[in-house]
Amino acid sequence: MKILFIGDIVGAPGREAIKKLVAPLKQDLQIDFVIANAENASGGSGITTKVASELFAAGADVLTSGDHIWKKPEIFELINQEERILRPLNFPSGAPGRGAGVFKAKNGTKVGVLNVNGRVFMEALECPFKAALKAAEELAKETKIIIVDIHAEATSEKVALGWYLDGKVSAILGTHTHIQTADEKILPKGTAYITDVGMTGPYDSVIGRRVEDVLTRFLSSIPVKFEVAQENIQLHGALVEIDEKTGKAISILRIQKKI
Repeated sequence: MKILFIGDIVGAPGREAIKKLVAPLKQDLQIDFVIANAENASGGSGITTKVASELFAAGADVLTSGDHIWKKPEIFELINQEERILRPLNFPSGAPGRGAGVFKAKNGTKVGVLNVNGRVFMEALECPFKAALKAAEELAKETKIIIVDIHAEATSEKVALGWYLDGKVSAILGTHTHIQTADEKILPKGTAYITDVGMTGPYDSVIGRRVEDVLTRFLSSIPVKFEVAQENIQLHGALVEIDEKTGKAISILRIQKKI
């Protein structure tokens, strides 16, 4: 089966890319299942009920997230009601929502999805390695196809998780830095890996924000509101083909598509 994983959706431009590009991509590439990181989909930070509905209507099957998941107040209720929205599973126990689940693709195949946050240069949470392994073992009781969103800053942490989970999951796909990396590969035991799938939103920007705002901050050190940029909207992600019988990855392909 083919799974499309879409990198961090940023604001209205990112949502526009999803609305215009996901349907034709699904048809052209014969995609069975779509996962998208949506933690920045509403105004550039957080996610709302309305925005989640837009993304599901546009073709997303599951929405993953990261450290910005709690930015909108309504998420605390929404994430308990909508099982297709995942937050990083290594938040302490008692956090709303869940970090992993099993979902059905259009062909009826079960797909396990789990979401973890890294800890290097980020807020310290519970160990993403142990949490991901435990969740993967639980998901494996229902399906061989397991996709991991590792939302992390440090490339070393993402690479290390790749080796740690190689052969135990189908794919480990990095998010958070908004810059697509060129290191896609199939690890020795059959797990697809890429350090970062990139960003879906305004490419002519500084990771989704207006260039002039970010430059002002760097040059003056004065606090500046970072507005979402608007130019050159692109969808970045990765297409992973997986053997349904074994759960092993057959191929991984970087996706870059402009509106």
